[in-house]
Amino acid sequence: MTAVSNSSVLIALSSVGLLILLREKCPEGIVIPDAVWREVVEEGGNRPGAREVAAAPWIARQAPRDQRLVRLLRMELDAGEAEAIALAHEIGASVVLLDEKDARRVAERLGLRVVGTVGILVWAKRVGKIESLKQVREALDQQARFRLSDALWDRALREVGESS
Repeated sequence: MTAVSNSSVLIALSSVGLLILLREKCPEGIVIPDAVWREVVEEGGNRPGAREVAAAPWIARQAPRDQRLVRLLRMELDAGEAEAIALAHEIGASVVLLDEKDARRVAERLGLRVVGTVGILVWAKRVGKIESLKQVREALDQQARFRLSDALWDRALREVGESS
C-alpha cells in the first residue's frame, strides 16, 4: 500500500516510538510532500519526528505537480494538508494519512481513502504490533499532547476489545 502522509501522523507516532508501524502497514513506502518535510524535519528541530523521518529510507519526498489544486486546497487547509491531499490524488495513493477533521473531509470529497493515527493504532493492536491501545493513548496524551475526543478514543478502544 502506498501512502501519502501529513505531519500529524508522523509526529504522533514518532513521539511514542511507533513510527515503524507505518512501514509495516504501508510496505510500499510513505511519500511526503515538501511542506510536510519542512514542517517535520526542517522546522521540527529536536521535536519528535524530525530525526526519525529524516533517517527513514522508506519515507520518500515528492512535490505535487498540480499547484493549482494545492492553491485551491490552501483556501481551507494548511500547506502540509493541502500538499498531502493533492499528492495523494495525483499519484493515486492507496491512502492518505491525516488526523485533522477538515482535511479528512476534503480528502474524502476527492475520493481518497483516509486513515489517521488512531486508525494505524487500531490496526496495530488487531495484528499484535502493540499490546495495549490504552497505554499508547496515555503516552500520546502525555508525550505528544495528541488530543482526540473521548468519544473517538472510546470507539477505538471498543473496536479492539479494550473498553472499560
